[in-house]
Amino acid sequence: MVEIYDAHEQGEVVKRWLQENGSAIVIGLVIAFGGLFGFKQWQSWQVNTRQEASQQFEVMSELLAANQLDAAMANFQTLRDDYSKSPYASMAALHMARARLEVNQPDLAVGLYEYVVEHGYPKAMKVVARERLARVLLDMGRAEEALTTLNAAGEIPGFEARYAEVRGDILYSLGRMDEAQAAYLESLETLEAGAGDRNKLIMKLQSMGADIPEDGSAS
Repeated sequence: MVEIYDAHEQGEVVKRWLQENGSAIVIGLVIAFGGLFGFKQWQSWQVNTRQEASQQFEVMSELLAANQLDAAMANFQTLRDDYSKSPYASMAALHMARARLEVNQPDLAVGLYEYVVEHGYPKAMKVVARERLARVLLDMGRAEEALTTLNAAGEIPGFEARYAEVRGDILYSLGRMDEAQAAYLESLETLEAGAGDRNKLIMKLQSMGADIPEDGSAS
């Protein structure tokens, strides 16, 4: 089954991205809109837009938590149509995709993940969505397509271990055992302390007869 990031992890992804790129975004938008609104007017517009998107996202999340999927679709559509450049639209699509998987509608989840891969903001959201899309495709028996999807990713800073593990799972399902083992070893090597399930990776490698050092790291 697909491994899902929780809300905290999603928030951390967005926070890190904005810390690295926030200044450039602000400068670019100020230049773009300064002649029309002025800086103060732009600030007010930005705050109002963020608040409106946040409210739509919160309502949608509450409806999903109450298993009111159909009702939540209206809020999701508003986010997608009116706030597509907001991180809330991407997070909403990821939440909606998870909800679709929970009611056994993987085809609809695939479409939502593809939307984020194509239009996600910030860039880290695209990376998250691509990994989840590959996992869903694998679960659906579409391993070759899953591998193509995963390999089409560009830079994935911070996600190397997760991508390598998914690649290993896909290659294993395709019977490409040597490549799968290499992918699992890569995942183990790049896995940060406290992130991911190191024991699960070690178990996968041991089941394939890989030699794992006593410290649990690959070398």
